[in-house]
Amino acid sequence: MRFQLSSLSIITVLLLSQCTGEISTKEETSTFISPEAGKAINVGDTMSLQVRLNDKVDSVVYYADGERLSNSVDEKPVSVETGKLALGTKAITAKIYRKGAEPEEISTSIVLKSSLVPEKLQYTVVQQFKHDTESYTQGLEFHNGFFYESDGLVGESSVRKTEISGKVLQLTPVENVFAEGITIIGNKILMLTYTENVNMEFDLKSLKLIREYPTPYSRQGWGLCNDGSKIYNSDGTNVLHILNKDTYMEEGYIEVYDNNGPVGSLNELEYIDGMIYANIYESDRIVIINSANGQVTAEVDLSNLYPDLSRDPDLVLNGIAWDAAGKRLFVTGKKWDKLFQIKLSPQPAL
Repeated sequence: MRFQLSSLSIITVLLLSQCTGEISTKEETSTFISPEAGKAINVGDTMSLQVRLNDKVDSVVYYADGERLSNSVDEKPVSVETGKLALGTKAITAKIYRKGAEPEEISTSIVLKSSLVPEKLQYTVVQQFKHDTESYTQGLEFHNGFFYESDGLVGESSVRKTEISGKVLQLTPVENVFAEGITIIGNKILMLTYTENVNMEFDLKSLKLIREYPTPYSRQGWGLCNDGSKIYNSDGTNVLHILNKDTYMEEGYIEVYDNNGPVGSLNELEYIDGMIYANIYESDRIVIINSANGQVTAEVDLSNLYPDLSRDPDLVLNGIAWDAAGKRLFVTGKKWDKLFQIKLSPQPAL
């Protein structure tokens, strides 16, 4: 009887061990098969989405940064077009639904890049105007026939209104900060500061300071523009932060890429007909960015506009303004004595 019990115990242990082994080899969670984490994909290309499921499911729903892409009911791959997605790093998520259970959620990532070679533009100078050499230009706007300009450097910063001739009509000093980019929102001017993490609001008519307030984020302030419904904010990287025009709170961002990769040092900004024109800091290059997805579609080299030999080479091109009514484009630089009206056009084919 003792032998029989011992044999039974051994059989029981073996069976339990086998069951335990089977349980341990079973997948505890579902996993992504594709895309692999960090995979680079050109915007416009088709992306394959596929998961390995650990059990039967009712449905699988795929998302990119929270935006619904497609769905499936099994492990078969799903093809998704990427043409409407913004560029940059994207979190790809699968929500897996089963009856009577909480949804299972798994994630991977991609880097959505641009393969578009930006169109090379040429420029012609239409007119030249005087520009105040005391202005270390950080932001430039054209509004109702006048220029509004912010100029930087601690101890020299100000917000000003000038005639197109260059005559300064109003000037409000801004003390103890390094003033940065501006944009006009209704009857107010919003201005960034460089590293102080403070934004300022000015009355458009009087240029009096309405308020200053700490930013809810910690990053450098560089450039601003707006499209009438939202504000775009550069910070010296390849990221443009999207702010609510009423609350100034961040609601999203786009990453800027050309065919060579991320385009950093985005500085002064101007919104023109769906595109964002951006100075590239410490260069004579202006890039034109699709505001919907961050893709650089065109660029212009202004290195011959005001050659270094004719001015201090450390005082770089910075400042873009658009006269929407007159369809006029203006550019200048830090402490330049000239402001230029230019016209852009495609370079002739070789």
